[in-house]
Formats: sequence, C-alpha cells, structure tokens
Amino acid sequence: MSDEVAKAVEECARAAKRAAPSLAAAPDEAVDGALSAMAERLLDGREAVLDANRADVERARAEGMSAGLLDRLTITGERLTGMAEQLRLLAGAPHPQRAIPLSTLDGGLRLVERRRPVGVIGANYEARPNVTVDVASQLVKSRNAGVLRTGSAALGSAQRLLDTVIAPALADARIDAGAIQLVPRVEREAAAALVRLPELVPLVILRGSGDSTRSLATEAATHGVRTLAHADGGGVLYVDESADAEVVRSLVTNSLDRLGVCNRLNLLLIHSAVHDRLWPVISEALAERSVTPSLPPHQHAIGYEWALDSEREATVTVAPVSGIEEAVRIANEQTSGLAAGIATEDAKAAEAFFDGYTGTGVFWNAPTRLLDGFKLLAVPETGINLDKVPGPRGPVTYTDLYIRQYAVLPDRD
Repeated sequence: MSDEVAKAVEECARAAKRAAPSLAAAPDEAVDGALSAMAERLLDGREAVLDANRADVERARAEGMSAGLLDRLTITGERLTGMAEQLRLLAGAPHPQRAIPLSTLDGGLRLVERRRPVGVIGANYEARPNVTVDVASQLVKSRNAGVLRTGSAALGSAQRLLDTVIAPALADARIDAGAIQLVPRVEREAAAALVRLPELVPLVILRGSGDSTRSLATEAATHGVRTLAHADGGGVLYVDESADAEVVRSLVTNSLDRLGVCNRLNLLLIHSAVHDRLWPVISEALAERSVTPSLPPHQHAIGYEWALDSEREATVTVAPVSGIEEAVRIANEQTSGLAAGIATEDAKAAEAFFDGYTGTGVFWNAPTRLLDGFKLLAVPETGINLDKVPGPRGPVTYTDLYIRQYAVLPDRD
C-alpha cells in the first residue's frame, strides 16, 4: 500500500473524529433538520448531481462495465426523487430512546441502559452512488461520524453528493460538516487502509462482491476492527407442489425487475411433482424478463450468484427437488443465506419452510426483493448483515448503530 493512500484515508478518519462530538451532541431537531435539508438540496441540485452521474456512467460504459453494474451506477431522475423521499421519511422517523430504565438495585440504586453512538463508522461500497446518501443519512440519524470509501466508478457522483447535498445540509443545521468524510482516492487499496485504524474507525460497514468483502473482513479482524459485512446475496424461491401457477408467475417476474441487486431471484427450486406442469408458466416469466435458465446438469455451484457475473447476470439457476426438506437443505447449505421464499397455498408447508430455513429473510408468496431496509422498514439501510451471531441481522438501519452503556445511579424520583 502506498503511503499517499494510507495518509489520505487516515486524514479523513481524523477529520471525522474531530467532528464527531458535534454530531453526537446535536439535538433531535438539528439531526432531522439536516436530513430534511439534504432532501431539499438533492432536489434543488438535481441537475448537478445527474450531470456528475452521467459522466461516471459514460466513463464506465466506455471501459466495458456490464449492464447490471451500469444499472447500479446510474442515478435516474426517478431514483433521485426516491432518494429525496427516503431522506424525508428518515427525518420523520422516531429517534431511539437514549436511556432505558431496566431495574432497581439494592442500596437505593437503579440501572439504566444508555445508547451511545459508536463515534466514527467507516463504510466501503462499490459503484452505487445512492449508497453514499443511504449510509451518510443513517450515520447522521444515529449521530455517528463516518468515513465513506466508494469504488472509482462512482467517485464523481459521490463527491458531488457530498459537496452539494450532505455537507451543506449539516452546516445548515449547525453540525460540523466534517462529520461525513469521503475518501478522495480511486485506488482499491484505500479500502484496506480503512480497516486498519481501530483507534479512529472501530467499525466498518462492508458492501460489495463476496470475495473482496470477505478479504476486507479478514484484514479488519487482524487489526482489531469490527465489521458489518454484506458479502453475498442471491434470493431463493422454492415452488411447492401446492403452488398456484399465477402466484409463481408473479413471484418470478417481480423478483427479476433488477438483475444487479443482491435480493433478486438467483435460484429456483421446483417440486418434481409439479415441475412439468408449471415449467411453461415459469419459462414464460423468465423470458418476459429476458432471463436465461441454467438447467441441470449444472456446470457451476448451485448457489452461484449471477448478479456478480458481468457476462451472465441475466441467468437463474433452476433445479428440481423432492420436497421442502431438500429445498431447505439446499437453501441453508449451498446459498448465502440472504433470503428464501416458498410459493405454496398450503399453510403447513409454509410453516415447515419457515421453521427449516435459517437465513436472514424468509417469505411466503412474496418476492425476496422485499429484503431491503426501505421496503421492509421504511428507512434506508446501510447494508444487509448475514451474520449468525447476536447483533444486528438483516437490513441494518440507524437503530442498530449504537453501543450499550450501563449506568447505575441513585434511585431518586
């Protein structure tokens, strides 16, 4: 790693730490005012943001970026309006209770759980400029300063969003605008530098392709930095023998509206008893989305994530199964554990599927595309955490970005 890159990341981290107390001490009204101001500035400066994004997209297209990744990179006018609406909704969302009474103790004392911001949280993400706003807004709402590092393809868009939307909105609310930093380097090694600063950035949110995110998580662990990692994705749909054909058609088409996202349909498991009867319906639904089925015998792992394959992202793996038990086993053991759904009209079958699947999100006659912070919880997310340990799991939002502190004090009315 070059000294210049490491120095640039450390300078951002130190600047964020200096500004963190201003955000941590900000009253609720100031925090929500900053978020509302971000929404207004995003709409007022839409042409400047869209111009910067068009430049990023044109450069990425010329460099051969795949269609799915270009879709992630693109901010359309409609998406920009949606980003502003999400900011407004977040501004109106309730703040977590900062002090929660727990119990009384001997000696005239009482126990209170206090919720405190982490301080500075890092975030590494790839070519998705909207994530700049998603993560920054979540950090502001939770009163955490942040150091954001995005891939080179989206850096122009992210910088424009910081300069014209995020920083001035914080300043409008009399919060130190330095609380949200953007690493100004295009080198990939900047991501590794971000997870090597435990005294400055003790927690880093990791989003991106599975291999790179796992590598960064390993690097972070060696330096004593904790991570919330969103490494792998891919939705699973099991079509049960009692599935309704039109429900299946709807689930397939609605799960493939965007191909470059983690919660799209990736693996389709069909009960062998209804495979031949339902295949024409499923085949038509796939064709409607211009998606090719990968049929047995597969030349790839059954849970292979097509969204990360720039050459074949318009693909869904299809496999027959003997029933719920086999479908659950495959979903648990051969996929990322992000999300799985069952198409069935049998409530007992759905219950068995819910009881058996151990992944982050489970769905009955509903698309896995719903596993998203905004769609499920009406607020943006920083990512989807798949860890199988206590702590935030699933869409991570501002309510998860705090640390607990136990306070013992006199029990006075």
